[in-house]
This record gives sequence, structure tokens and C-alpha cells, in this order.
Amino acid sequence: MTLDRDIEMSQLDRTRSLAEGSSFTVRGQSRASDADHHRHHSHHQNAVGVGGGGVKARVGRFIDTFRREHPDNVRYHDDPNFALHVTDPEGAGDSPTTTRTTNGFGSASGVAVVRQHNGERYYDLRTANSRTAGTLLARELKGRHLQMIAIGGSIGTGLFVASGKALSEGGPAAVLLAYIFVGVMLYCTVQALGELAVVFPVAGSFSAFSTRFLDPSWGFAMGWNYALQWIVVLPLEIIAGAMTIGYWNESLNKAIFVAVFLLVIVVINLFGVKGYGEAEFVFAIVKVTAVVGFILLGIVINIGGTPEGGYIGGKYWSDPGAFNNGFKGLCSVFVTAAFAFAGTELVGLAAAETANPRKSLPTAIKQVFWRITLFYIVSLALVGLLVPYNEPRLLGATSIADASASPFVIAIESAGTTILPSIMNGVILVSVISVGNSSVFGSSRTLAALAELGQAPKIFAYVDRRGRPLVAIVAASSVGLLAFMANSKVHSQVFDWLLAISGLSSVFTWGSTCLAHIRLRKAWAYHHRSVSDMAFRAQGGTIGSWIGLFCNCLILVGQCWVAIWPITSEPLSSSERAQNFFLQCLAIPVVLIFLIGHKLWYRTSYIKVEDMDIDTGRRDFGRLGIIKAQEEEERASWPKWKRVYRVIC
Repeated sequence: MTLDRDIEMSQLDRTRSLAEGSSFTVRGQSRASDADHHRHHSHHQNAVGVGGGGVKARVGRFIDTFRREHPDNVRYHDDPNFALHVTDPEGAGDSPTTTRTTNGFGSASGVAVVRQHNGERYYDLRTANSRTAGTLLARELKGRHLQMIAIGGSIGTGLFVASGKALSEGGPAAVLLAYIFVGVMLYCTVQALGELAVVFPVAGSFSAFSTRFLDPSWGFAMGWNYALQWIVVLPLEIIAGAMTIGYWNESLNKAIFVAVFLLVIVVINLFGVKGYGEAEFVFAIVKVTAVVGFILLGIVINIGGTPEGGYIGGKYWSDPGAFNNGFKGLCSVFVTAAFAFAGTELVGLAAAETANPRKSLPTAIKQVFWRITLFYIVSLALVGLLVPYNEPRLLGATSIADASASPFVIAIESAGTTILPSIMNGVILVSVISVGNSSVFGSSRTLAALAELGQAPKIFAYVDRRGRPLVAIVAASSVGLLAFMANSKVHSQVFDWLLAISGLSSVFTWGSTCLAHIRLRKAWAYHHRSVSDMAFRAQGGTIGSWIGLFCNCLILVGQCWVAIWPITSEPLSSSERAQNFFLQCLAIPVVLIFLIGHKLWYRTSYIKVEDMDIDTGRRDFGRLGIIKAQEEEERASWPKWKRVYRVIC
């Protein structure tokens, strides 16, 4: 056994939970299954002859990949006595704690999460935990994929375009302060998420953690909140891409490019998680290169000046000023900042499909520091120096998808260059496709996990032989057809209402993640376990999670205030005020409807610390103490600069 091999150490009623065995093979067909298929197809090819038989065999193999993988054909553990702890569906009428042991996953896959118990609907939390731990999703993401997803995976219109609206409403100082505030909150949140996801790399991540450590009803609300967030982002990003094309030629039919972008996104996701990872790796390199190039160019423009105005320096902070609309302007920027940072948490969702989460995930989590600092704080600080908040093109934006109102493009155009603005728009176009790609990934994996948890239609849990949640991918992609409204006169209204659903959704997800981490630490201590037993620990600990939770609550309060009393030059009527509230805070009633509806239906209760399951799905690591001792010995020989560097990278 190799030193860093994952082994099962957890015990749960003298049986072992499925995902405790982190010596899973990379998800896919077992070698035996592959051999059987090969023999079958070879025999078939020999029987029908070489000519057309070869084509038929290839077509047959291609079609075969879309079929559901039978769980008994997948090797999850090298130990033939590997056992899965599940709730016995036949014992449902006796007691919810009736259990049985099953070899493999085949017989467990049919266990019902939601069923009748003593004449009442009963949500079986123990079985739900086992189902998400035993995901059939492919584990094909590598460390480089996760790192690039963490650094630049979801950098898109939120940064490049929507920051223009934030600048015009709040001013450069408000943008800088709001993004720093949200960045600090998000750093604490992602650290908490990293600890949760390394210990429990289960399907569904956010909804699964909320279901397990908080309340199944809250997990249901968080899962659908997150799924809806990404589902509606897809048509938003496609519309933004079609509008970006208008920068070069406004007469082109947007529907053509909507079809092209949607097709590209669907094809990428049909290649499976490895296709998604490779595409995001390339997209992230493009975006990172563009942002670094903009920072260097922005410094040159600021120091050297524009052809008309000369040296700029900080004059726009004096005239027209650093702030616009006072404190209310600052609060209005918070939700734009949250929208821009959305997607950073995708590294946690991808943990269930990562080949080696213990090694890859901590490194990716630490990369978030650079994403926040370099790509958001530094670049937006330069934008605030190069573009005044009263710039007419910022004020004339038709929507946050209007790339012509991008402060990045405006800043480059102010320097008198001709080709660079087009290059920047090209980068925005790549970013749009990238975020659309992430939206299908995020929504499909969340829908599949919700189905495994018994919180969504079972059909969404369909996973084919290549480890793709095929039905969930198709369902999420089909919502992208709404983007064909780009040529409609009402597309801006539809755009606004779609944005209303996604605007605050991330805040709920982040706050719930922080609270789940706090609850995990309490349960961990209750069972007399040391945090040193965790392969990765949040750098801020529970204090960081409390900070993250508090900051998320402040953002919600500030956004509600601005939504009820918005920045406007004219007084609003009651109906206009109500409409504005729902446009800004639609995620709040959506979450409440899901939460209250599920709780009334299943009568779930808040999970007590002593009842929390910290075993099912947990990955323990063989000889973790020896590995850590070797790492500490190696770290002791490092120079001081390297120690500091490795803390944040």
C-alpha cells in the first residue's frame, strides 16, 4: 500500500459507508466490464465482417455510452468485503434506524430516501447521505483543472461588464470597498468549503452539507436555490455573448450567435467532466492572461496618460469624486460584487468528480486568494482610476450584458488604441462561453445530487456509462433556449427578471456553507475527534466562518434596504417600489417558498449535534500522521519566503 493511498478507517454501526473508501478507482467502467464489452464487440465485428461491421460496432459503442451504468459493474473499492451502510427499505415500517449491509452499491441504489413511516411521510437522512456519497459521477478532474477553475473559472460579465453599472452607481471608492468586503467574506467561505469538501467529497456539495448538518428542508431550499441560480445564468450569458458580437456589427442577427454559443456549450458538457475541465483550463488561461495584460496596460495608461488628457493619476477620485450616492451607493454595489464573485465555489462542487481531492482541492482553494486580490481588487482599482463614474457610456448601458459599456473596454479606448478594445471584447466573449459552460456544469450536478437526495425528480439522477448526469445536462441546457429572445423587444425585461433570481442566490449558498462548517466543527468535537485528523483545515477556522456568515447577512440587509428605497431621482409609487424589491431580492421569497413548502410536507427538524452523521461519505487517509510528519520535516528546511508563499498558494 502506498503512503498516500486513501483507506477506509471510519466505522458506522460496524459497517462502512460507501464514500469512506477513498481508494475508489477513477469512476468509469471497471476493467472487467471493459474487457467484457471489448470481447463482445470483437466477437460481433468478426461475425458481421470487417466492412460495415466496424462502423456498426463503433456506432454501437457510442450509443452504449449513453446507457445507464449498472452499479454492480463499477469497482468502488479493492476490498471484496467492502460494505455499504444503508437503511433497509423493507424495514421502513419498523423503524427508521433499521439497517442492513450490502456489498457494492447495486442493491443500495434502489433505496428510497423519501417514504412512509407510521403513516406519515418520512425523510430518511441516513440513506440520503449514503446516496450522495455513492455517486456514479466520473472522477476525472485533475489538479490543474481545479486550479484554473478556482483562479479564473467564472470570471465573466460580472467582472468585465457589470462592474460598469457598479462604478456608475457607487463611484470608484465604493467599488473598491465593496469588492474588498465581499472578497474577505468569500475567502473565509471558500476556506470553510475546502475543509468540508476534502473531508466529504460528496455529490451536491452545498445542498448535501446543508441537508446533513443543518436541516433537510434548508438543504432542499439551498439545492434548488443554487440550481436555479445557474440555470438562469445560462440564457443570461448567451444573450450577453450575442450582444457582445454587436460591438463589431450591430446589424447581425443575434439568434445566429445564440444558436452557435448554445451548441458549443452543450457539446463541451456532453464530453463529460473531463471535457468541462479541459475547456475551463483553456478559457481560464485566456481570461487570466487578459486580466494581467489589462493591469499592465492600465498602469501604463494611468502614468503615461491619454492622447487628449495626459497624466491621469487619481484625478477622477477628485473630479467627479470617489463616491456617488453616498452610503446607499456603496450598498448598491454589494449585490453586483456578489454576482461577479459567483462561481468561485464551483471547486467545492467539483470535489465529487476529482481524482485526488486530498491533494488537488487544498491547492485550488488557496488559489482563490490570488483570484480575489489580483483579478478583482487590483483590476477594479485601475478601472476606477481610468474611468470616471459619470462616463456617458456607463450611464447609457442597456443592461449589464451590454459589453459596449464595459469599463475595461472604455479604459482601453480612452488610450486611443484601435485593436485592443476588440481584443478585450473577444476576451469578454470567451468569458461568456466559459460562464455558460460552468452554468450547465453547476446546475446539472446540483440537479443530479438533489435527485439522489430525494429532493428532485428521480430522472435527474440518471448517470450514463461515462459518468455524465445526462438528463440533468439536457434539462439545464434546454433553458438556454430562452436566449433566443435576444431579438425580442422585451428581452431586457426578461433579462432583468432572470438576473433577479440569480443576484442574491450566491449569498445564501455562501452563508449556508459557513454555517454548515461551524456545525461540522461542533459535531467533530462532540465525537471527541481532533481537527488534526482532517486532511485540510480552514485557515480561519470557525472564526473565519462566523466572519463569512456575518458578512453575508450584512449584504442581505444592505440589499433589502436599497431595494425598498432605491437610488432614484424621482419618488416611486408603491407598485414601482414593490417591483423594484422583487427585481433586486427575488431570491429571498424563492428560498422561503422552498424552505417552508418542504418543511410543511416532511415535518423535518433542525439537526442536533449529537445526531449529525460525520462518517458516511467521509474520506480518511491512510497513514495521514506519517504523511503530515514528513511534510512538516520538509517544510522546516524551506526558507521563510517559501513558507509564507505556501500558506497562501
